Amino acid sequence: MRTPSPPGSLSSSRSARAVVSLACLAVLTACGTVHQATLPDTPAATESGPGPGTPSASGSGPGPDAPTSTAEVDVDRGGMEPAVVTAVRYAAHETYDRLVVDLRGDIPGYNVKWVDEFVQDGSGKPLGVRGGAYLQLTLFPANAHDDEGVSTWGGGPVYPAHLTNLSDVVRTGDFEGRVGIGLVLSRQAAFQLTEHRSPNRLVLDVAH
Repeated sequence: MRTPSPPGSLSSSRSARAVVSLACLAVLTACGTVHQATLPDTPAATESGPGPGTPSASGSGPGPDAPTSTAEVDVDRGGMEPAVVTAVRYAAHETYDRLVVDLRGDIPGYNVKWVDEFVQDGSGKPLGVRGGAYLQLTLFPANAHDDEGVSTWGGGPVYPAHLTNLSDVVRTGDFEGRVGIGLVLSRQAAFQLTEHRSPNRLVLDVAH
């Protein structure tokens, strides 16, 4: 047989639960929704120093809109079949201009550095473009033509971009397993280069 609850016990239990519920509601009302913050990834390779075969980070660093270095980048990948440059695209973003190099095959080695002017690979002839700064990207081993010698990156050699900092893109060469891509800029600014796969491509961001 059920033993009756002592007088006031049910009421006390309900009161206790009500107090707990009100306390939880008060905390949620006062604090609002909790958001967990995470620290950004390590910046992508924007300085010389990655060892041979070491890829630059695919993370965005301190936000893809915040390149932080102007130092030379050099990554060497010997002993691989040449990659093929199939297209070079570019677009303006809020705080940086982006250049994308589409590739067929594995991502090759590359070098990014500031130069005084752009010259044609092989002949050394100045290309005659004018800007405030010149950033040279060289891919190796790489080609911008197929086995029949037909260009896989047509047009040029100068491609007007008219972006915030990037004014022109220049094909500086497709010679002896090296493809040169020049960025004509209004001013020298921080940049970062990242590798992306599936599909394979190199992404070079330059601050405004």
